[in-house]
Amino acid sequence: MQKRRLGRTDLSIAPLVLGGNVFGWTADEKTSFDLLDRFVAGGLDAIDTADAYSRWVPGNKGGESETIIGNWMKDRGNRDKVVVITKVGSDMGQGHKDLSAAYIEKAVDASLKRLQTDVIDLYLSHWPDPTTPYEETLGAYEKLLAKGKVRHVGCSNLDAGQLRAALDVASLRGLPRYEVLQPEYNLYDRSSFDGPLRDLCVAEDIGVITYFSLAKGFLSGKYRSEADLGQSERGGGVKDYLNARGMRILAALDAVSARHSAKQAEVALAWVIARPGVTAPIASATKPSQMDSLIKAASLKLTADDMAELDRASG
Repeated sequence: MQKRRLGRTDLSIAPLVLGGNVFGWTADEKTSFDLLDRFVAGGLDAIDTADAYSRWVPGNKGGESETIIGNWMKDRGNRDKVVVITKVGSDMGQGHKDLSAAYIEKAVDASLKRLQTDVIDLYLSHWPDPTTPYEETLGAYEKLLAKGKVRHVGCSNLDAGQLRAALDVASLRGLPRYEVLQPEYNLYDRSSFDGPLRDLCVAEDIGVITYFSLAKGFLSGKYRSEADLGQSERGGGVKDYLNARGMRILAALDAVSARHSAKQAEVALAWVIARPGVTAPIASATKPSQMDSLIKAASLKLTADDMAELDRASG
């Protein structure tokens, strides 16, 4: 499978990243192991998680996803075959988002322990923390890089102004810069990345891995009315997409998927993969059939006409 370099890093990954948010939530450890095995057997190699996954589940405290991934890598003995991406800064009980140097120093060791590894390939600031200067956060990452605890750093959920400011601080202070961005982006939710943020990433050669790449499952095509929302635990998050524009997008996905004998989710992911400035979308799976779709999406090539039709529908 054709790999893509993540910005200026030395990491090259397959063009689709597995989302680990479901591990410890809608996928138990055995199911997660099966899905991860299928993922790497299909030629994919990058896994995205966070220390906070899946703290929102009753009875969970956070770290469940990292723990499952760590157990899987230890059991399979394949740490050197996968790219591990995790994030820091979410509320893990402290009551607020936190990218302070003291917090990062503790949080990285906790993630390393759960992942049962000596190094995290890509460590991301999960959310902006308006109370902590970029200089402090990047200074903390400089120490982690020097100690070999992380290989590269990046960020999630920054807008163009925030990312520009962080890059300027890194340049001015001689600190490591964010080399990868993780924004929300899909065929429906385009406005926050298309435009100044994408232009900045392209100009600065920043790798981009997108989350909610299937619009919380809406772009799978299985949600066509409010009656469909009960099909999964995530259905409630799809309701806002059930409008005229959403239906236009689904109709275009139906047409393009029919031409390629593909599923709507595969086409929606292939569209993200083909977008300028994007390295790879992130997508999750809870069933073998869904994982097979992710693997197919990574090699599905859309034509210029396909892309134009999808762009028109989502305009």
